[in-house]
This record gives sequence, C-alpha cells and structure tokens, in this order.
Amino acid sequence: MKLHHRVDGPADAPLLVLGPALGTTMEIWQPQLPALTDAWRVLRYDLPGHGGSSPASAGFTIDDLAKAVLDLVEDERFAAGGISIGGAIATMIAVRARRRVGRLVLCCTSATFGEPGPWLGRAALVRGKGVGVLVPTLKTRWFTPGFDGRWVMDLLAGVDAKSYAACCEAVAAFDLTSRLEEVAAATLVIAGAQDPATPLDQALTLAGGIPGASLTVVPRAAHLANVERPEAVTAAILGHLVDERRPAPDGRAAGLRTRREVLGEADQATATTGFTRDFEELVTRYAWDGIWNRPGLDRRTRSCVTLTALVAQGRLDELAAHVRAALRNGLTRDELEEVLLQTAVYCGVPAAGAAFAVAARTLADIDPERR
Repeated sequence: MKLHHRVDGPADAPLLVLGPALGTTMEIWQPQLPALTDAWRVLRYDLPGHGGSSPASAGFTIDDLAKAVLDLVEDERFAAGGISIGGAIATMIAVRARRRVGRLVLCCTSATFGEPGPWLGRAALVRGKGVGVLVPTLKTRWFTPGFDGRWVMDLLAGVDAKSYAACCEAVAAFDLTSRLEEVAAATLVIAGAQDPATPLDQALTLAGGIPGASLTVVPRAAHLANVERPEAVTAAILGHLVDERRPAPDGRAAGLRTRREVLGEADQATATTGFTRDFEELVTRYAWDGIWNRPGLDRRTRSCVTLTALVAQGRLDELAAHVRAALRNGLTRDELEEVLLQTAVYCGVPAAGAAFAVAARTLADIDPERR
C-alpha cells in the first residue's frame, strides 16, 4: 500500500507526521499548517482512495495503514498526530515505533470507535449508494450547528466509495484500549466538547490509558475541532510540541517538570541553593530529563527499576519518596508489593525487609484507613 503524501516546512527541521479524518484529505490540516511549518517539517498523507492516494484494491487494518505511513518516514525520530482515524493510525505508529516517536497529538479520536455494527452498516451503505449519501449526517457530526464547513464537506466528492467502506471496516475492527500503556511518547489528547463521533469519555480513556498523557477540551467544537476552532487547537499543538522542537539548552526546565510530576509533594530539591545547587542542577538535567524523559520505558517501569536500585543500595532515605512516586506513576499497592518481594531474592532478605518497613509506613501515611 502506497499513500500519497506531501512534505512542507524547512528541510532541516524535525519531522511531524499528520493524518487526516475519514472522508477528508491532507488539506484538513490547512488551518494549522502555516504555524506548524515555521519550526517543523510537516508530512501529511491521504488515506486510500482519498485525495491523491490510489483506491484500495483490498481490505486493510489500521495497523496496515500505520505500516504504510512508516514506509514514508526515514529512519529518524519524529512526532506524530492525527484526527479521528488519523489519530488511531498515529497511536498505532506510536506503539509500533515507540523509540522513534517523541511526541503524539491525538485529535478527536479514540482507542476504539464503538461497536462494529454501525461501521459495517455504513460500509455497506456507501458501497451501495456512494459517499454522497453520508453528507447530511457527517455535517452534523463534524461541526456544531451554524458553522460553515463547506470546504471540508466538498472533500467528500473526491472520495472513492470502496476505499471509504474499507476504512470503515478497518475502524470497526480497531481496538487499542489494552495497549495504550505501550505508548511511550509524550501525548496530548484534544477533544471537541460537543463531539458526537468521539465523545469526551473516549478522550478520557485515551488520556487515562496513555502514561503521562494530557487532555485539552476545546469548547464549542464538534468532531473536526481543528477546523471549527483552529486557533485553540493550533495553540494546544504548538504548546505540546515546543519541548520537542526547542528543548531547554541544558534540559533543566524539562527535568524540573518531570521531577515535580513524579515526586509531587515529596520533591524538596527544587529550591536548593548554595553548596548543593550545582549537584541538584546535574541531577535535574541528567537524571530527570536525560533518563526519566527517554521514550524507551514508561514511568511505571522506571519506578520499578528505581525502587529495586534503591533497595539494592540500601538508600532507604530516598525510598519513601519513590514509593509515593511509584503510586503517582500508576503502580498499585499489589504491584509495589511484588517489586519488593522480588528484591528479597535478588537484593537480599534484610534489604527487602527494611524496604517493606519504609513502604508500609509510607502507605499508612497516605491512607491510614488501610493500615
């Protein structure tokens, strides 16, 4: 499968790959393109049978589309994003190429698009009557009442019916809910407050399932929020991408943010001055940004590794803070117990016993009712 695509922006800029919504083309990103191409090399693509892409000769899956998009990308680190089906493809790319995708933007999309029946029914309808039959329905789903999105609706006229139907069947079979924790990229989820196609609860599932993901809800916007409220969506995307495009010169800002996110109230080091200042700067840059912000492991896994290392070294003075951090990073109490049990075998029973005592006191302080 070969997808038609286009690249805009400076040749030496980092790469951003953007996918369209079903029934649209790469032009759906036109409202954001001028701002994004100031600092990014933006690769946009068309779905099969949409825009400049050839019609589909056979059925395919979202994973097949993700592979086809990856075929367009050189062996480099990049950011990815998409709207609706394009967001599903971007999420699949982030799972497949988790070490290469640094930032992820998921706009008005979902980890699964509901029961297969309606999508299979839509596929059959379009095969029999053409894509035009969907225009009245899609207008009410794409935009809030009164919004004139005529230029977007006009894109439907050039869509191949069989290819659209094949996309519907791919969407019907798509469910990445159980794999969201595999996404290592820093993720922004954008939801239209009045989106009937991918409602807010689906955005919450994405934001809750992807480690460290953030959620932006755009008011007065339906499914194509980037078209209906371009300024708000553009600002959200640029704000999310800025750290990847222009990292702090020494990683300090990113490291401070990560340290606060992980340690929460246990973070006592950020105000350090005088004799220990340079040491704290080193830790912030090289540990909290250089290691904790690497995409290769999620924060839950990094917490497991950190707890084990602290037990092995007998660093009980830091263990309580990282027990709290592990809970913030998504470990359950049962999982915390399993980590400490494993340290008893590999680090020694006395070390694990001391660690259990620290962890028990910490958990009791957090929730006295569960002593």
